[in-house]
Parts: sequence; C-alpha cells; structure tokens
Amino acid sequence: MDIRSGCDLGARLSKENQRILGIDPGTVATGWGIVEMSGGALVHLAHGTIGSSASHDQGSRLVRIHHGLQDVIAHYEPQGISLEKVFFARNPQSALKLGQARGVALLAAAEKRIAIHEYSSAEIKLAVVGYGQATKEQVQKMIASLLHLSGKIPGDAADALAAAICYLHQSDFHARIMGALPAAGRELRR
Repeated sequence: MDIRSGCDLGARLSKENQRILGIDPGTVATGWGIVEMSGGALVHLAHGTIGSSASHDQGSRLVRIHHGLQDVIAHYEPQGISLEKVFFARNPQSALKLGQARGVALLAAAEKRIAIHEYSSAEIKLAVVGYGQATKEQVQKMIASLLHLSGKIPGDAADALAAAICYLHQSDFHARIMGALPAAGRELRR
C-alpha cells in the first residue's frame, strides 16, 4: 500500500520534536495525519486516507486499515497517537463497525507501544477552532490555516489532523503548567 497517497512533504525532522499521528477511524475510509511540534510551531508532515471499497467484506476492510496504519507508523515513527473518543451513534450496526475500526487503530499503536490519547469531539474542535460546537467546514478551514495547507483536505484526513493538533496543544499546555509549578512554589516559599 502506498502511504503517500494524500499529501506528503517528505519531511524528516529530528527525534527531539514531538510527532503525533492523528487517526479518524472509519471502515470505508480511515483518515490519518502526521503533525509535529517544532520550536513551538505546528508542522504538517503528511496526511491521507486508507480507503476500501464498500463492496469488500468487513474483515478485508479491517485488514487493509491495519496494514495501512502499520505502514504509516513505520514510515513516520510517531511518539503518540491521537483519536476521537467513542460516541454513541443512532445506528447500532454503524457503531459496531466503527468500534471495530477503532480497535484496529488501537492495535496498530499497541503493537509499537505508542501512547494513545483520546479526546471528545468537542475537545478537538475547541483545541483547533476555539469553539467546541464548530462545524466540519470550520475545522477544515482552521486546519488549512494552522498548517499552511492549500487546496481541499479530505474530511477524514482533516479530522485526523485535528486530533493530532489537539494532542499537541494539550501536551504543550500541560508542559507549560508543569514548568510554571516549580517557579510558583519558589515564590510561595519566600
């Protein structure tokens, strides 16, 4: 499978940068996106989708997703994986299939012992757009702006990039808080 379908800048940045793989699981199309935090700036490395025909059986689709994610992980070596938390769908059959695709994504991460971070849809939208009820179009526009991308980003890939950005924003915020705590403690002791 060619993991370079989608957009790949071919960037190979140092291990000191934090590289995250965002995943938007789906059985017909699973979106993925690689974003790195470099010097405090978000850097887009690649994005794409792992597609499968609706005519294929569920098992074949899951194998294709698994192999595709293994290829992406092997090529980009992310330090973390971010995806949206499970939500309750109206259609139980759709929810079951989505759960299977999520399971395959989690398996691909676990095989390489990569940390997995899950966020609600509202948390992801808040981190990317600043509004937890943002529309898909608003998320896509902000992704393009934050990552300096031109052209239309496939919806599944945009959602995956948004999940990666959410993780990086949360991680950066947490690091700032932790860095400020020792200084605040010294001030309080005076």
